[in-house]
Amino acid sequence: MDAALPSDVAEPDGVVPPALADLLAALGPGDPQPVGRFRVDVATDTWWWSDEVYEMHGFAPGEVVPTTALVLSHKHPEDRERVASELAQAARTGEPFGSMHRIVDATGRTRTLAVAAQGRRLDGGASGAVVGYFVDLTTAHEEAARREATASIRAADASRSVIEQAKGVLMTAFAMGPDDAFELLRRRSNDVNVPVRELARRLVAGVVDGSITGVGLVDDAARRRIDRLLEGADGAGDEEPRGTLD
Repeated sequence: MDAALPSDVAEPDGVVPPALADLLAALGPGDPQPVGRFRVDVATDTWWWSDEVYEMHGFAPGEVVPTTALVLSHKHPEDRERVASELAQAARTGEPFGSMHRIVDATGRTRTLAVAAQGRRLDGGASGAVVGYFVDLTTAHEEAARREATASIRAADASRSVIEQAKGVLMTAFAMGPDDAFELLRRRSNDVNVPVRELARRLVAGVVDGSITGVGLVDDAARRRIDRLLEGADGAGDEEPRGTLD
């Protein structure tokens, strides 16, 4: 996502450009994300938001008067204390900072924001203001979550597929039903301390690698081969079996 600044937005006074540049570089390529500016005067607790920051918080521009209390009230409860500490640290030391946190906007929607900001010192070293940018990463995070969910579903489907294939091998070789086949697979998984999915993969691979050439070849040698595969000896060839199936 390329969170490039809008062309009509100037950098706030006192923000070190690399602080924002590093944040935007970390986001990577992709669709532009909303970027807004903010400033808070430490002495008076007076905030200024650009229109984009109002919109990130679910308000029309100028609809509310931003204050520290309002800002923190919209932070996600699990992130509120950390953000308050970061703002206080920036105001106290003038050090730049960048982080990510969640907010709950005026409509109740949870959003993910990145912030890059810096404290600004007055002449004499007193705390003056904290100025910086918010970047709304909500859409990017939702897209990433959808991609992750899709990948998980596909992985689960693949796992179920190989387990179903392994069950089919056992049903054919030992004339058992699907429930008994899965129970056998599960029991041997516990015996050899190998996940069911991995044991199923080894069994299916052993069937198709030429050692067992088809469902019609379910003679004693084939059954012994399956037995060894279930016991984790997936590299076994024609050696004597180490045990028999229950």
